[in-house]
Amino acid sequence: MKPVVNVERDTFKIEGGFAIARGSRTHAHVITVNIWDGIHQGFGECVPYARYGESLDGVAEDIKALAPAIAEGLTRAELQDRMKPGAARNALDCALWDLEAKRAHKPVHELLGFSAPQPLTTAFTISVGTPEKMREDAAKAADRPLLKVKLAGEGDVERIQAVRSAAPNSKLIVDANEGWTADNVEANLRACENAGVALIEQPMAAGNDEALREITTSVLVCADESFHTADNLEALRDRYNAVNIKLDKTGGLTEGLQVIEKAKELDFTIMVGCMLGSSLAMAPAFYLAQAADFVDLDGPLLLAQDRAYPIPFEGSLMHAPNRSLWG
Repeated sequence: MKPVVNVERDTFKIEGGFAIARGSRTHAHVITVNIWDGIHQGFGECVPYARYGESLDGVAEDIKALAPAIAEGLTRAELQDRMKPGAARNALDCALWDLEAKRAHKPVHELLGFSAPQPLTTAFTISVGTPEKMREDAAKAADRPLLKVKLAGEGDVERIQAVRSAAPNSKLIVDANEGWTADNVEANLRACENAGVALIEQPMAAGNDEALREITTSVLVCADESFHTADNLEALRDRYNAVNIKLDKTGGLTEGLQVIEKAKELDFTIMVGCMLGSSLAMAPAFYLAQAADFVDLDGPLLLAQDRAYPIPFEGSLMHAPNRSLWG
């Protein structure tokens, strides 16, 4: 039987809602891909992101358009040339990895040439809000070792101070989601330094971050929206010393593996992050994150519901996915 590609939309309710600088939402909307060869099924999930010009409909159609090529045996290597990096390629690439592992009757870490994966400590996200609300949320999560604090620009100094006061023992990373400007970036970075923040993600808008070239700070400055694939890395070295690798940006685990290798060669600090999705989206990223300095794969912890065979978490400690889920 030739492989058949099935594409579905799935929706997961977010526990308590989720807010970043660009807006808020109550549900995570994802695309699920299933490649079925008559014996084995390979699964992948992606999260289309409007910031990158993606939509649920558009990504679903892009995946369906490649179904005939998959039926004729398109390989993962060939997929990299047939589709641009992004959510659609990620879902297909990860589904092909899962299918390969099941056909080979081997766990995916063996196909990757990795040792058995170890548990990882993931960040836990504090949504952006008023300083008072963020202080309250941080206090509830103060026993977690790593918190990721969403920021918004105006008022971020107070937000950072509020979270630190409520969670004095947690390591902090903050994510401005492009919300800072040349007028406030230095003041906000000083606030991060004073609070002992370890890393700040994408403080300024991609393509409008020239001010970062002139700023000296003890906080790691991490490219997110400015960074997608290995081809971007060289050009970032004058502004960033860390990169956030997300499979929905790289277009899958195959490119993600190349990115992490090159990023380490260039001495970038490595963060492996995610869009807001289910355990199926986190599973392939978990293997990539074995080589990361910072891990932000808390998507399932923010959901009111998850997939069957969800990734096991003990607090913020993330364990290897069940192979019935992926890999």
